Amino acid sequence: MKLVPDTSVVIDGRVSAGVESGEYADATVIVPEAVVGEIEAQANSGRSTGWDGLSELQRLADLADDGDIDLQYVGDRATEEDIKRAAAGAIDAIIRDVAVEHDATFVTSDIVQSEVAKAKGLDVQYLEPLDEEAGALDIEQYFDESTMSVHLKAGVVPMAKRGDVGDITYQEIGSTKLDVDTLKEYANEIVDTAKRTDEGFVELSEEGMTIAQIRDMRIAIARPPFSDGFEITAVRPIVKTTMEEYEFAGELKERMLERDRGILIAGSPGAGKSTFGQAVAEFLDDNGYVVKTMEKPRDLQVGDEITQYTELGGSMENTADSLLMVRPDYTIYDEVRKTDDFEVFADMRLAGVGMVGVVHATRPIDALQRLVGRVELGMIPQIVDTVVFIEAGDVDTVYDVSTEVKVPEGLMEEDLARPVIQVSDFETGRPAYEIYTFNRQVVTVPLDEAGGSSESGVGNLAKQEIKREIQSATRGPVEVELRGQNTAVVYVSDDEISHVIGKGGGRISEIEERLGISIDVRTLDELPDTPTASGADGSGSAEPQGEVVTPDITSRHINIPVESASPGDTVEVQADGDYLFTATVGRGGDIQVSRGSAIAEELERAIDRQERITVVAND
Repeated sequence: MKLVPDTSVVIDGRVSAGVESGEYADATVIVPEAVVGEIEAQANSGRSTGWDGLSELQRLADLADDGDIDLQYVGDRATEEDIKRAAAGAIDAIIRDVAVEHDATFVTSDIVQSEVAKAKGLDVQYLEPLDEEAGALDIEQYFDESTMSVHLKAGVVPMAKRGDVGDITYQEIGSTKLDVDTLKEYANEIVDTAKRTDEGFVELSEEGMTIAQIRDMRIAIARPPFSDGFEITAVRPIVKTTMEEYEFAGELKERMLERDRGILIAGSPGAGKSTFGQAVAEFLDDNGYVVKTMEKPRDLQVGDEITQYTELGGSMENTADSLLMVRPDYTIYDEVRKTDDFEVFADMRLAGVGMVGVVHATRPIDALQRLVGRVELGMIPQIVDTVVFIEAGDVDTVYDVSTEVKVPEGLMEEDLARPVIQVSDFETGRPAYEIYTFNRQVVTVPLDEAGGSSESGVGNLAKQEIKREIQSATRGPVEVELRGQNTAVVYVSDDEISHVIGKGGGRISEIEERLGISIDVRTLDELPDTPTASGADGSGSAEPQGEVVTPDITSRHINIPVESASPGDTVEVQADGDYLFTATVGRGGDIQVSRGSAIAEELERAIDRQERITVVAND
């Protein structure tokens, strides 16, 4: 009996095991030099598979010395180029050629190699891969029971995030700086283990970045040039919770069981969003719902009954299409970040699937605002009806989201009635925010404790819109003073009054009808000497508050750099102290306004008038 083993069975020790069991007694074992070269290369790079293969070759040599087998090494060694192209099948082809040349049985535990060999007419013995339990990894020495994540980088002492949920600190856990060789040994062990055991898998493998899941650990391995140094980050959950451990647990459970919901779980990094999402998933599963997850990477710690899906063909949209065929009752989407994610979340929700999305946000309302502009405004309450904000590992705020056709708070005219998204406190039922379209803009207006509009909300909004409409009819300065909820006084230069009023009052009447506000037009000389209209000395504009910024105007956008607020924060943009618009700071630390929009035109006019542009963070 002549055998040609490939690299997979040599690494697994299957040939010597077969000899010792008697299956391969007195066999001629022909080992291609290409196998030896591949195993040697793996051992030189510190991979455990290489050392396992070398041990098997030594056992075969001992069996040959004892006369149990005839051992031969044949063929040419694999070149460095062949080893680099091993994943493409270069070495496999060399090994198959040896089996053909010696008319030997080809032995492999690689299913693809087996099928290719059969197609080429070889006598093939396929051995099922050994199921191995993943032993303790070397990086696990850095974990203790309070460690959430370990951060290892070449040239830096080991670091870790440790503590309780909501009270995590980033701290040194060693005194000796790590070297590249040590990190490479850790990385090779991680990848080999992920590939060889049922307890792990490789989630992502790209040039410069590998992400593996082994048991409850998600491990990211970054290499130059993708990163500036060799780095390994291992994350694992430090707690697993149930719904009963959270504030409002009873009400939330009842709400989810009542009917399929659209829920956003929001919070800052490390607040415990995914931990709560895992608790929700297992609660729904325990109550007879079909629950799936959409994750990249997959790291929620859920029971085997809940199938965890990742990107299909590099797209969550493809995953969603497949899930719609599976028809889950609820899908946990961890995490919803990009526009594509929000669109997939919305599509699945509108298709009737209960959706629970995990979103980064620093305030509860920010999670809902991230849908604005990504989906049609009127559809938001059909997509998301509940916002759960997690802080320090517990439920801090719950919002109920609904829609109603009404006059927004602070506006009085009946013809201003429109669809208004009401965001209410789940516990008290008191409205906290209103979201609606006002003069072609989507605005989010905070309400005070009595349920009315806050001073910085509708008042600033009304002044902004009045000023914008008047400035469309004049080139000079414009000041606006609100006298009531539906009355305003506009001050313009003396020679602009007739142009603003229009022939027979036609122009100002059109503006009044459009805004639903009665407007009295006066000259700037009649402007009261008040803090809102002038400085402390009675001359000029109010001293602008907040961060003074310099907008950058490009062909398509106006970019406003912001240093005083973090990405995701909501801020007001002002010109010489007058409100222009409210915006959310983008991930790049700036605000981007599309040119041609009403907001952009107003901003450009303010820049042309050399008004001071400031950004004021909302409290």
